[in-house]
Amino acid sequence: MTDLIHTEEDLEERLSRPSPEAVRDLSRLKGDLVILGVGGKMGPTLARMARRAIDEAGLKHAVIGVARFSDARSRASLESAGVRTVPCDLLDRTQVLKLPDAAAVISAVGQKFGTTGAESATWATNAYLPGLIAERYRGVPTMAFSTGNVYPLVPVTSGGATEELPPGPVGEYAQSALGRERMFEYVSRRDGTPTTLYRLNYAVELRYGILLEIALKVWNGTPLDVRMGYVNVLWQGDANAIALRMLFLGETPPRIFNVTGMETLSVRDLAGRFGELLGRKPVLEGKEADTALLSNASRARDAFGPPRVGVDQVVPWVAHWVRQGGRTLNKPSHFETRDGKF
Repeated sequence: MTDLIHTEEDLEERLSRPSPEAVRDLSRLKGDLVILGVGGKMGPTLARMARRAIDEAGLKHAVIGVARFSDARSRASLESAGVRTVPCDLLDRTQVLKLPDAAAVISAVGQKFGTTGAESATWATNAYLPGLIAERYRGVPTMAFSTGNVYPLVPVTSGGATEELPPGPVGEYAQSALGRERMFEYVSRRDGTPTTLYRLNYAVELRYGILLEIALKVWNGTPLDVRMGYVNVLWQGDANAIALRMLFLGETPPRIFNVTGMETLSVRDLAGRFGELLGRKPVLEGKEADTALLSNASRARDAFGPPRVGVDQVVPWVAHWVRQGGRTLNKPSHFETRDGKF
């Protein structure tokens, strides 16, 4: 297959390639774009896509990436791509208040894993910090990443939770994620900040994500728990493009979008597909429950169109990546978790 991805350079290029619609929408940007938490899993390719889209739109605005930058290589890589970087401990109010001004803000800050045993740190990151961000950038169009974990588990036959379903977070991580949304909502209502909330589950690429996790377990003969038997996934390049376009749909109170793929995917079936591609027999454990963490992304599809890259494309890419020993980020999603303990 000539379309397979063989190198990280090719992967990074595809994940940061802006859609024509993202270029069109970012042409409306009136000044610099600040991305907070740019050092996370999605942040680097999101910042690169923003830089590329703004360049293609013929604008000179800066893309400013903010993070601790404990990895100097990550910072250097962003700088080489034309992203201005600003080191900051975002839990330090004094540092947050000194951040550069912006015409638009993306908050990609959050903590999920390691919550158990460190609940207060998770709440600080997911609920206290959003209040600081919203205060610093009051009135500035803001898009904040959230998560589908704010919903309860829903019947697998339901088509997924819609934005109209009342939140029902399971566990402290999910509760703190709802707290994040409420802090952005509070400041949006109080100060009239145009805001969108981006409820994502789950972004995937070749170095991390549900598809990689399933493929690696099939490849290594590791038992795969199928009790959380159904999932939604979305190629990270599409998730990035939607994030940029969502900046211009902010309202007060915030407008909410579920962002994920349109298909309800069977974990068992995905394991079977990887088994065929990798020449291995999946080792499955458990029995599918009647409920799962699923989201209905119809609102996002209506606003942004269908994904450019489908699961049928990504599965062979992931299988090839695993077979050739491609580098992974070792950041599991723990999608199998049903009790909310991360």
